[in-house]
Amino acid sequence: MKNILRFILFCSFLCLPLISNGQEEKKSFENREPQRFESSHSGTFGGQKISYKAIVSETFLKDSNGEITAALWSTAYIKEGGNSSSRPVMFIFNGGPGSASIWLHVGFFGPKVVKVDSEGKVDDGGAPYQFVLNSQSLLNLTDLVFVDPIGTGFSQVLGKGENKDYLGLNEDANSIAQFMKTWVTKHGRWQAPKFIAGESYGTTRAAKVAELLEGGGNPMALNGIVLISQALDYAGSSSWADNLTSFFTYLPSQAATAWYHGKAGKGKSLLAFTKEARDFAYGEYLEALFKGEKQSQAEKDAIAVKLAYFTGLDKKYILRSKNQILMERFKKELLRNEGKTIGTLDGRFLAKETDLASESAVLGDASSYMTESAYTAVFNNYLYTDLKVKMDRAYLGSAYGTGGSWNWKPVPDGAYWEPSYVSTARSLSEVMHRNTALKVMVANGYYDLITPFFDSEYTFARHDFPQERIQMNYYEAGHMMYNRQEDFDALSKDIREFLQKLIK
Repeated sequence: MKNILRFILFCSFLCLPLISNGQEEKKSFENREPQRFESSHSGTFGGQKISYKAIVSETFLKDSNGEITAALWSTAYIKEGGNSSSRPVMFIFNGGPGSASIWLHVGFFGPKVVKVDSEGKVDDGGAPYQFVLNSQSLLNLTDLVFVDPIGTGFSQVLGKGENKDYLGLNEDANSIAQFMKTWVTKHGRWQAPKFIAGESYGTTRAAKVAELLEGGGNPMALNGIVLISQALDYAGSSSWADNLTSFFTYLPSQAATAWYHGKAGKGKSLLAFTKEARDFAYGEYLEALFKGEKQSQAEKDAIAVKLAYFTGLDKKYILRSKNQILMERFKKELLRNEGKTIGTLDGRFLAKETDLASESAVLGDASSYMTESAYTAVFNNYLYTDLKVKMDRAYLGSAYGTGGSWNWKPVPDGAYWEPSYVSTARSLSEVMHRNTALKVMVANGYYDLITPFFDSEYTFARHDFPQERIQMNYYEAGHMMYNRQEDFDALSKDIREFLQKLIK
């Protein structure tokens, strides 16, 4: 999904080659064991004092002939003592595609987390940054394994492996599924409750991985999946011209953001105003989108008035836009008179622009560049000091250039397929029908302008999802809702309660 590639790959400041595959690595890996860096730690999580090991290690991935083709790196936090065979484990990854797990690692789930401005008003500036113990980490409930897909972090292709073997919807999911089964086997966790947590494209991946885990001759069922800022069906999260679905799914997020900035819904609560926007979207607006030019001018005017009411934009501008407001234009237009553009990952963020006449942000996503330096600095320092990692190459927060090489086809090479919006929603639905104990929690940010909360509702209302096993949660922040302290607390509480119900 091009709009996710444009903004979720916000860590492209590391503009290094896509995947390192130097001759030295190709010659030396066959004669050594996988690298591993282990350190011991303790902390109080969920009110319990926990001693744990942190293990940063590589796992060799193999092809059907048993030959090594890649090294996938992960960071595992494993509680010491007790019956490890029944100890729950959660596998965690971010999205992109082409993003390492750094964001969920030091942003939310890890034993130490970075803190940026909770209200999104202050840039992270230069070092030093705030990095604190995370007393709300889930380590008292489950071990945590942060996964860096091939091309990110230290993960790379090796030997006869090629980029095309891993850079794709199916290829990537296959590698993660292989890693998970290898890790579970190595650590004796087949009888332990198993969970996945993914963010953004990581949710696209999670659905496909859940499907693939059922195959391979040794099926592995999951107990629960946490989807943070879900992107299962891209029709509802691709704000492109002529994509009528996106105008429908994005409207409530535009209304919420306009409300936040005081441009719409004055005197009403966020919940009341977004409900009103949902009702309008499902009713008059949906009908108008599909009628198109068959509407009279009076009908178009009436819809424009309503859209102005919900979005805070000028009616004349809305009419010039054919009553269809692309998200890129909305971000620029909402506060144009103030010379400011709002963020994509989080519409609460805003920044003064250098080009006041442009249709889209010139400087990039404010909610990205106002936080990314803090994440990068604290993670690198943590990796090489606390976790005792010694490597002679950089940790890639993102794989620069992945988007142009990614194979989005959901079918095997050679199989017929016509281009369409990417979707793994049906995959997850079918997994849930085969595994009737599997439950899913979906975390949505009201001000997420890349994977809108209304799209979550639209997605899970279809595809035959078992409604009684889908849990929807909402937060007053954006794509990375945990950047806001109140939502960090709420999300921690919600995930903890979700897991506790599934861990017997």
